[in-house]
Amino acid sequence: MHKSRREAVTAIQGKAPVTPLNPVTKVSDIFGVQTFNEKAQKQYLSADVVDKLKKIANGSGKLEADLAGVVVEGIRKWAISLGVTHFTHWFQPMTGLTAEKHDSFISHDPDSGTVIEKFSAGQLIQSEPDASSFPSGGMRSTFEARGYTAWDASSPIFVVENGGSKTLCIPSVFVSYTGESLDTKTALLHSVESLSTAAVEMLGEMGEKVSYVSATIGCEQEYFLVDRHFVDLRPDLLLTGRTLLGAESPKGQQLEDQYFGSIPPRVQACMAEAETELYKLGVPVKTRHNEVAPGQYETAPIFEDANVAADHNMLTMEVLRKVALRHGFVCLLHEKPFAGVNGSGKHNNWSMATDKGENLLEPGKTPHSNFRFIAVLSAVLAAVHKNQVALRAAIASHGNDHRLGANEAPPAIISAFMGSTLTQVLEAIESGADLSKQSAEKSLIQFGINRLPALPKDTTDRNRTSPFAFTGNKFEFRAVGSSQQISFPVSVLNAAVAESMKEFTELLKKNKQGAVSTDSAVLATAKEFLTRSKTIRFEGNGYSEEWKAEARKRGLHELLKTPESLSTFLKKEHHAFLVKSGVYTEAELEAVVHIRLEQYAKHLDIEAKTLQRMIEQAVIPAGEQYLGTLGATKTASSSYATAKIEKVAGLLTQLQTGCDKLTSVLDRAHEAGDPMKVAGVFAEEVAPLMGTIRKASDALETVVPDELWPLPRYREMLFIR
Repeated sequence: MHKSRREAVTAIQGKAPVTPLNPVTKVSDIFGVQTFNEKAQKQYLSADVVDKLKKIANGSGKLEADLAGVVVEGIRKWAISLGVTHFTHWFQPMTGLTAEKHDSFISHDPDSGTVIEKFSAGQLIQSEPDASSFPSGGMRSTFEARGYTAWDASSPIFVVENGGSKTLCIPSVFVSYTGESLDTKTALLHSVESLSTAAVEMLGEMGEKVSYVSATIGCEQEYFLVDRHFVDLRPDLLLTGRTLLGAESPKGQQLEDQYFGSIPPRVQACMAEAETELYKLGVPVKTRHNEVAPGQYETAPIFEDANVAADHNMLTMEVLRKVALRHGFVCLLHEKPFAGVNGSGKHNNWSMATDKGENLLEPGKTPHSNFRFIAVLSAVLAAVHKNQVALRAAIASHGNDHRLGANEAPPAIISAFMGSTLTQVLEAIESGADLSKQSAEKSLIQFGINRLPALPKDTTDRNRTSPFAFTGNKFEFRAVGSSQQISFPVSVLNAAVAESMKEFTELLKKNKQGAVSTDSAVLATAKEFLTRSKTIRFEGNGYSEEWKAEARKRGLHELLKTPESLSTFLKKEHHAFLVKSGVYTEAELEAVVHIRLEQYAKHLDIEAKTLQRMIEQAVIPAGEQYLGTLGATKTASSSYATAKIEKVAGLLTQLQTGCDKLTSVLDRAHEAGDPMKVAGVFAEEVAPLMGTIRKASDALETVVPDELWPLPRYREMLFIR
């Protein structure tokens, strides 16, 4: 084994699990202690103010101008009691990360000539970061710097501890001086309101009175943990978050022994500490387990309001990265860190709940008799059918392009899975069959063994190849990538369903005229929506070539690469609903696409240059060194050495030729000018060429002796803990 790799392995093997900081045995004692939640509010604010904040949080109240003046002093006292010295407006620009600028509480006191801790209503409500340094998609010139952050009172204020310093974080939106959205939260809040308005109106037309409907999300998060000793020796992991080269390990995930297996002690210690940090921040993480690929893991929370869930997912990613380092790991959130094994997704379990706590996608014991469920379901399916291009664009990224359609990730074709029971019910509605003869009661799985209980059987199976699958009382939007902010895909989904619900309401009004009953009118409306959206429903294997052919016959879109997906989305018919609903302006949408194309190209540019340097500075030198040893042994074993020399020399030639060609292709990409054209060159020329170079490098890795290969191999990174 190469010296650097051997030293890394030796250091890792001597490691014991790191004792988690402040371990807890009772989660309820620490949950939310670093959030200004209702418990803290009751201690520092009046009951009337607490009630107003509660209504804002659940969507039934409005943030009045004078409320901040009452709230701010309570927040200041609470924060200082925790040892907080600074505050920040915590926002989510279109970089894929969060942003913050810290200010201290201190203010000059002219009476005493010293400083005092002060926090004003104006500081709570608004801040002014430099907007010119964040992506704006051309909406702002670089010299136009002013931007504003504004307090989002519907998401809990929280305290983050980092490096021994505590900072009060105020969840905020981020807009330019001219009012355009420069973040992902603003559109999400618009979409939540749009969905609520449409759902309340639809339910009202059906005879149900509710005040508010919220979108809810339970966002699973997959990630890899790789020991830092290995990452430090891999420029690709350091700079891009994925391996740009590396021959597959003889053992990968083919034995399927990693999934739900025993969690390695060092990993479990890391997980436990991350969970403790998240509990303090009020993030209700519920599950942890080994995922399918070696070195891959998952955490998932309890359902929350979509806006809070989006904030909490960003916190989850930040905490995982930070805690992993303390335990000697690097947390990889890239969608495809390793070739040949599963990539990582972020399954968005999405539903809707009324202000009474009722789940609108709960079928009940007999879905066929639950008219509200059928109506809502038909509206959602129609939304997915009509806006499949927008949903695909919402999850388009350089990382997801590697993942979609491979190793249990859903394909790039958007379809919806319903399960056999619900499919029968929906087909009966379409055909006008007697629903009273449909049976959807849960059956039992009988083991025939006295000591084992009978298990209730769900009304649907699960389909891991479906991008949008119904899983009992929610839809699982499985296609979202692990590193992505969920706000954009959730905003698109919310707005699409809102538009569909409005259309359902209008048709229902017409169908109620002369109908025997409201239920019969609802059923007639649902029938029309289900009929028009039938082509989006698919129950089979989404990976099969047969499905791709069938999808084309059905008129469904297969948009494999990010530039193609985003260019199609730019056509007005595929994004007009987002503008009409007020979730985005036309200019903001164009900016979003512009930014995502730029990010796509920049990521691939970094990857290409990193690969080039690794080949020229590590791979080719290792191959040349081996070539030299082969030349020295040629006289002893002429025919064998000659064949080896020809093979290694041929691979080295391919690598150098590929790197030279990559330089010219990158130059052409940079000269393309228009972001769409630049991204197109990267997608159609740079990425395939990188794949060709990698293939030669991986072939060389399999023949170069272990003691000469300087880069940690897959078998080490995936299996040594």
